[in-house]
Amino acid sequence: MLTRLKNLFTIKSKFEAYLVIYGLGVGAVERGFHYMAQYPGIGGKLLFAVCPIAVFMAGTRILDSIDAERRER
Repeated sequence: MLTRLKNLFTIKSKFEAYLVIYGLGVGAVERGFHYMAQYPGIGGKLLFAVCPIAVFMAGTRILDSIDAERRER
């Protein structure tokens, strides 16, 4: 039963990875808008810029792990 539950949260294809990355990106932009509202000026803009950069780094890691898993097979 735990194996079946684990499989629900496992990214198996690049399409699933892109969906996860898209969701992370939408959340990061929303968080960035909140930062700009809370911290007007250059501080909010810098925090806004950092949010998508974190998604780029996480997305690269997710896609690399999918490629590495395919090479192992």
